[in-house]
Amino acid sequence: MHGELSGGPARHSSTIPDNVAFWERQALRLDWAQPAGISGGKPWRTAYRRVPADAAARKGPEITWFEGGKLNVAYNCVDRHVANGRGDKVALHFEGEPGDRRTITYAQLQREVSKAANALLALGITRGDRVVIYLPVIPETIIITLAVARIGAIHSLVFGGFSAEALKFRVEDTGAKLLVTTDGQFRRGVAVPVKDNADAAVAGDNAIEHVLVINRTTAPEDLAAVPMTEGRDVWWHDAVGNAADVHEPEAFDAETPLFIMYTSGTTGKPKGLVHTSGGYLTQASWSFEHLFSNPDPALRDQDVHWCTADLAWVTAHTYEIYGPLSNGVTQVIFEGTPNTPHPGRHFEIIERYG
Repeated sequence: MHGELSGGPARHSSTIPDNVAFWERQALRLDWAQPAGISGGKPWRTAYRRVPADAAARKGPEITWFEGGKLNVAYNCVDRHVANGRGDKVALHFEGEPGDRRTITYAQLQREVSKAANALLALGITRGDRVVIYLPVIPETIIITLAVARIGAIHSLVFGGFSAEALKFRVEDTGAKLLVTTDGQFRRGVAVPVKDNADAAVAGDNAIEHVLVINRTTAPEDLAAVPMTEGRDVWWHDAVGNAADVHEPEAFDAETPLFIMYTSGTTGKPKGLVHTSGGYLTQASWSFEHLFSNPDPALRDQDVHWCTADLAWVTAHTYEIYGPLSNGVTQVIFEGTPNTPHPGRHFEIIERYG
């Protein structure tokens, strides 16, 4: 961790006199569109607005950030780095549990996210639709997450180890039109089936129109053995692999919902918490830089970040997807467990990427 934590109290004190002005300054680290009718040098009308809670109506406070502002979250995480001449910089180093590796630059990530966005549109997913993502930690998980954000839809990632019942609840509660899943995942040296859980979760009455399936564990000659429902299920290598690799991102309102993150459910049913685009990305981008960036600018661009959390958790949303990518950082993601194929796996990865 590189952040100058010793300066934390001073930084905190500097925000107290006008914390709204502080967050306005941080928001300007992002690329915003300039909507018609807004003047004064800021790309939003009102930085912060709070409507007090109404106890009698059992209604909590309503809070909005950067009203009138427009941005595209995926553009801020991918395209702008390419536009600024950093397309050849590595965005992701992937370490698969069986030993396979992939390296993806920001320019390559832009093309893959654009292809996935076009595939989503071809499947009928549009702005405001919900997409549930039930995948392990593989590059396609980040690609589809950014693609959903790119077209203004709303993603909800579900931990790949959750049961069919847990997945079913989230599919139904979000009203998702699309489930993105995989044939299987590698965990502790074993190819664990995933598609069966996905099929059980979407059985019955729900809004699912398609299931987009990534081939992770099945040999090409054995794909026919994977259960696929005709008219509903689509292979990733067909839908995304054949899509155009150019997609022009649209700027959406800052209050556009970005994702739904469910609570643990320890006090009842899990509750879906909606995170919006402008405010969330501002804090994710700033807090990542504050906590994890090298204080020496000369060394910062050489750093490699690694957050070991599963991508479905909010820690990974902030510090494995949106925080590092909005800062144009190189990072590592890994599939499986830290002690497979042997207990020294973490140390090997650290040594390999520095």
